[in-house]
Amino acid sequence: MKFNILTIFPEIFEVFEYGVISKAINKSSLIECYNIRNHAINKHGQIDAKPYGGGEGMLLMPEPLKKTIADIPEKERGHVIYLTPQGKQLNQNKVIELSSMQYITIVCGRYEGVDQRFIDKYVDEEISIGDFVMSGGEYGAMCLIDSIARNLPGTIGNQNSIDNDSFSNGFLKGPAYTRPESFEELDVPKILLSGDHAKIEAWKAAKSLLKTHLIRPDLLNKVKLTKKQKKLLEEWESKDIL
Repeated sequence: MKFNILTIFPEIFEVFEYGVISKAINKSSLIECYNIRNHAINKHGQIDAKPYGGGEGMLLMPEPLKKTIADIPEKERGHVIYLTPQGKQLNQNKVIELSSMQYITIVCGRYEGVDQRFIDKYVDEEISIGDFVMSGGEYGAMCLIDSIARNLPGTIGNQNSIDNDSFSNGFLKGPAYTRPESFEELDVPKILLSGDHAKIEAWKAAKSLLKTHLIRPDLLNKVKLTKKQKKLLEEWESKDIL
C-alpha cells in the first residue's frame, strides 16, 4: 500500500518514523509527500487567494493543486481523499474498506479550504475525522494513515489486537488491567485471575456492552443484540446500574 500526500508541510509526516507504523514504512515506501508550494503561481510562493463572493480567510487555489497531483503517476493516484469538516465522518468500517486499497492520495487543506472546482474534478471522496475544526488537514491525514496502516499485515504483531479493538465488533472495548494486582486500594477483578477462560471472555463481553451503553449508546442501534445481551441490559436497568 502507498499513501500520496498533498501538503504544504511535508515535514509533519516525519512523525511516522516512530512507533509501530514505522515498521510498515520501513518495509515499503508507504508515504510520499508532494509539496503544493512547489507549484506556487508566483515567486512569492502564493498558493491561496480570497474567495469570490466574500467571506473570511483564504482558499487554496485549484491550479497549484492540479499541478501537484499531476506529479503523482496516474496509475499510483488511486483513491483521492480530501480531508474536510464537510466530509463523511470516518469510522472503523471505512478504515477497513480503505485498508484494502493499493494507492490512496490524501489532499490536506489549509486556510478556509480548497476551491470546489478541484474537488469536483479530482477528489473521489471527502472525509471528516470528527465534528470539530483543525488548522489544517495534515493532522487528520496522520489519523487516517495510522488507522489504516495498523490494519496492514505485519504492522501489529498480534492480529487479535486488531480483531478485538473498539468498534471492530460494533462495541467499545471494555476495561483492561495489568500488574500490580493491587494499586492504591483498587484490585484487579478476581475473575481475571481465575484462569477460567470461558468466564473471563463472558466478563469481558459484558463489560464491553456496559461501557458501550454508558458512553456510546448510539452504537447499540447499529448492531443486532443477542437475547443474552438484551437480558443483561434489562437486568442492569432494574438494578439502576445504567
